[in-house]
Amino acid sequence: MKRRSALLLLLLLTACSLFAAHAAGGRAVEAANTFPRRCIALTFDDGPSPQTTARLLDGLRERGAHATFFLIGEQIAGSEDLVRRMKDEGHQVGNHSFTHARLDAADETALGEIRKTDEALRAILGEGDYWLRPPWGFSSDALKAAVSVPMSFWSMDTMDWSVRSRDLVSYAITSEAQPGDIILLHDPYESSVDAALQAIDVLGAQGYEFVTLEELFSCFGVTPKAGHFYLRPGEEVSW
Repeated sequence: MKRRSALLLLLLLTACSLFAAHAAGGRAVEAANTFPRRCIALTFDDGPSPQTTARLLDGLRERGAHATFFLIGEQIAGSEDLVRRMKDEGHQVGNHSFTHARLDAADETALGEIRKTDEALRAILGEGDYWLRPPWGFSSDALKAAVSVPMSFWSMDTMDWSVRSRDLVSYAITSEAQPGDIILLHDPYESSVDAALQAIDVLGAQGYEFVTLEELFSCFGVTPKAGHFYLRPGEEVSW
């Protein structure tokens, strides 16, 4: 009798253990399925550059990475094929003014800078919402009220235009990057191109995905709104 009771108790404990393990496993699978993707947006200002942008596009294509390019309108003429290639290869194209001018006054001159670049982009790529990045990140309530697209600041400034070092810029990205970051780079510099591709190799091996701004917001379930100035998905510039 004692032996039978002991056997029943053992079977009961085993069943409870199996049930607990199954429940824990189910929770682990559920958590893994709902954990956010490790998405990052590399953004490149001041192009297109006939000297460097094509090589950057080559490297992005080889790595299956996407990026966002904020173009200066006056530099588009003569580089139309590069602009078409950006869109054709899955990148996002945006507006960085026509002459790299301050836009925060939101007067007719500033709005003309935006309008002329939009017209240049539409002539090549067709209709679309071309997000705006004001040069130097200077904005204002007046500018926010005047634009009909989202605006992008950045959560990480690599200072690549000043540092001009592949390894230092790459390290700045790989040592500090977090999911949801919007990273500022400039494709006219060879060192910036090299740094970006090196960072993709390092972070890609850690499971990071390199996506456009539109894809980044979608990754985090955030709908970008016109006239809002974003540091990252769901977080806006306070000024």
